Amino acid sequence: MIPAIDFAAPTRHALLPPRAHERFARPHVQSTPRGEQVRTEDGRELVLRAIEPGDVAAMQRCFTRLSPEDIRRRFLHAMSELPTPMAQRLCRIDPAFETAFVLMDESIKPAEMRGVGRIFVDEATDSAEFSVLVEHDWSRRGLGALLMQHLVEDCRRRGLAELWGYVLLENRPMLQLCRELGFTQRMLPDEPGTALITLRL
Repeated sequence: MIPAIDFAAPTRHALLPPRAHERFARPHVQSTPRGEQVRTEDGRELVLRAIEPGDVAAMQRCFTRLSPEDIRRRFLHAMSELPTPMAQRLCRIDPAFETAFVLMDESIKPAEMRGVGRIFVDEATDSAEFSVLVEHDWSRRGLGALLMQHLVEDCRRRGLAELWGYVLLENRPMLQLCRELGFTQRMLPDEPGTALITLRL
């Protein structure tokens, strides 16, 4: 039997973004025709919108700015580059089974991708797998929580029962965020160092 650790009692409507505002500055968000204008506490601005097929180059540039640790935490294994076919696949989603949001820095040209959050729906289990990544220099500003908020809302819109993901135990920021959102953590005996994080919706 897989041991379970209840970070917090899961609720149907988990509070988002996290309550720990002393650690994460809650960004100001304003709706625009382009998406949502996001302003962090230190005055930097991003655009939160759905991913587009034309984001391939920005995604590949974002990958080159990631540390080996960031890459391993996101993909769960080492990667030296993000091949173009893989980047194209990640940017050309099937909306029936996928949702992906990006945080774009349009203050420079070409615009740079600073974060991405996505889900893959598994109809057989009425659930979705999530992944969230925010570039290191933009972390600890509530952007990961903002992406998670949109992913949870999308899952609820789809009528799914559960959101889940694999997280390395060393990825303490993500584990802490999930803890505050009411996720449950289960250790994986066959995958040392990896936890299964789930949220009942």
